[in-house]
Amino acid sequence: MTRYTVGILGATGLVGQRLVERLASHPWFAPAVLGASERSTGRPYGEVTRWMLSAAPPPEVARQTVVPCVPEHFAGCDLVLSGLDARVAREIEGTFARAGHAVVSNSSAFRMEEDVPLLVPEVNAAHLALLDGPRARGAGGFVVTNPNCSVTGLALALAPLHRAFGVRRVFVATMQALSGAGLEGPRGIEALDNVIPFIAGEEEKIEREIGKILGRVEQGRVQPAPAVVSAHCHRVATLDGHLEAVSVELEEPATPEEAVAALRAFRGETAGDALPSAPATPIVVRDEPDRPQTRLDRDTLGGMAVVVGRVRPCPLTTLRCVVLSHNTVRGAAGGTLLNAELLAARGLLRRRVPA
Repeated sequence: MTRYTVGILGATGLVGQRLVERLASHPWFAPAVLGASERSTGRPYGEVTRWMLSAAPPPEVARQTVVPCVPEHFAGCDLVLSGLDARVAREIEGTFARAGHAVVSNSSAFRMEEDVPLLVPEVNAAHLALLDGPRARGAGGFVVTNPNCSVTGLALALAPLHRAFGVRRVFVATMQALSGAGLEGPRGIEALDNVIPFIAGEEEKIEREIGKILGRVEQGRVQPAPAVVSAHCHRVATLDGHLEAVSVELEEPATPEEAVAALRAFRGETAGDALPSAPATPIVVRDEPDRPQTRLDRDTLGGMAVVVGRVRPCPLTTLRCVVLSHNTVRGAAGGTLLNAELLAARGLLRRRVPA
């Protein structure tokens, strides 16, 4: 197939860098336009980007000139991927959608809007039905979002349990990597030999977003799942990978063996879509008593799989386990790309001709 032409908003940030990296050899999408803030525009991407990944940026991308994040510079893009900070994302992404662009965002700006799908494709691809309704943001334009980076792994781990047994209550304590805070995160002196027991807005996002993702679309809106979630979030001195200690109260009894069987059998709603970024199995269960571990397991299946371990009875709820996901891959850039691939596979992207 002829690759879709892609623009990136916030291309110089950490999520933007991951998008650039993953688009370099993508079979469906070709990066064409790189957008960033005014201080970076008009200069080569390789010159203005504080590149934080191990491999150098692709040379052809490094030579591209960075442009402002305004629709006229993205006129020929079939798809716009956003790694913008939430502080500016609402205005900019909304402007692009009103101009007719398909925007797939990593930002929290539109996640809880009634007409915006909040997608983990294996879990709730059916929520694309929200795009069938009136699109108030523009003729043909829309916004699709992926969840908070901690929510993605948790939602994937909960989905098969919810389908098999029903999820009533969830307690989760997160240990989140420094990269989750982006390039402006805690300084080394703050993080070294330390755990920071507060991440602004994070607990509220986890507690709100899970219900929408596990919910059902009824009469053009999402009916949230009734699961009650209590979250405690901590920033720890790991580079990548969010580890979560989870206790789940189920509506129906389930043994650890039954829960593990449901997790291992889960393939989700996109099994037949052949999405390039989709892992062969979205959930990998480890049987060792000391796994998953952040450094050893975060890159499982290219960082796109969620790793679950220590599934055992809980004296307060029904079951408890440990969940690990790669926050800047599955929880950010990789999840954004997977959502875009789902749109392409379901025929929801249209080719645009430059004005």
